[in-house]
Amino acid sequence: MTPKVMIILGSGSDIAIAEKSMNILEKLEIPYSLKIASAHRTLDLVRELVIQGTKEGIEVFIGIAGLAAHLPGSIAAYTPRPVIGVPVDVKTGGIDALESIVQMPYPSPIATVGIDRGDNAAILAAQFIGIHDEEIRQRLIDLRMEYSLKVKNNDEDIVQQIEGKKFLQKDFLRVKDLEISEIEFDENECCSKNKDAEVAILVGRQTDLITAKKVSVILDRLKIAHETKVICPIRSTKRFTNYIKSMSNAKIFIGISSNSSQVTGGIVGLTDRPVIGVPCTNENGDDYMLTTVSMPPGVPVATVGINNGKNAAILAGEILSISDPSITKLLEKIKNKKINL
Repeated sequence: MTPKVMIILGSGSDIAIAEKSMNILEKLEIPYSLKIASAHRTLDLVRELVIQGTKEGIEVFIGIAGLAAHLPGSIAAYTPRPVIGVPVDVKTGGIDALESIVQMPYPSPIATVGIDRGDNAAILAAQFIGIHDEEIRQRLIDLRMEYSLKVKNNDEDIVQQIEGKKFLQKDFLRVKDLEISEIEFDENECCSKNKDAEVAILVGRQTDLITAKKVSVILDRLKIAHETKVICPIRSTKRFTNYIKSMSNAKIFIGISSNSSQVTGGIVGLTDRPVIGVPCTNENGDDYMLTTVSMPPGVPVATVGINNGKNAAILAGEILSISDPSITKLLEKIKNKKINL
């Protein structure tokens, strides 16, 4: 059986993080390979694993590394397939590894997840593969339901077990008895012009459209149908929800936002499709990369560098190229600088 995912560890000491990935892949019944190779000490081994792995049919690579964390970038140098990066907390809380992995130059994106989040890396890999494999997608949907039920069950497992609190009204709106209704789809609120777009780009503020335009330019070069929409999930909750639902044919969502990361967070709660996050710099010079990448288990955001809309588009192309050789050829031209960047 040819593995679909290759996990590469920069060091054997990172095995605990890899276990998180392996546990998810086992549950989703996705064949995978596990290797240990250092970007600095055994670069030739990394190169051969990636080149030969790509030729043999690996669809997604996961690079797990701490400290300087150059491993995911080294993997990306030798494959047109998507690379997911998992920063590991070795020193400085893992921020050094996170910054190293996420801030990649164009056109070499790394779909970065939160520090030590090997589980989210595997879920993200499954989302990438699930675009092209409906059985894996359905298993992933079931897994997400398990995460949802776990949160809901916490009311009984934690809240209802609390004793000695005189004013705590535990039975008020008890979760297990609460009827939860979905927002009804309203065609007039969806505001989508191209429901057949493969990539939906959502922008939180008008000022972030500069980054969105960078995404559009590259997607045009890759001949990938896309649509851009400016909607704030906080100020226009119903409209935001209806738009996501109306784009049920979209294979990938790209969320672009400064000032918190509510756009990407809003998207992941409404779709099982992969979400790429582009944190932007706001008018005060602040960025929200940490709030974009540091997602809880079960709902990963494939985060790219700050303001790096171009890399978000390249990543979308890599994901779609898994089953589309024509996109792979266009990606190779861009990466080899055979056309104007």
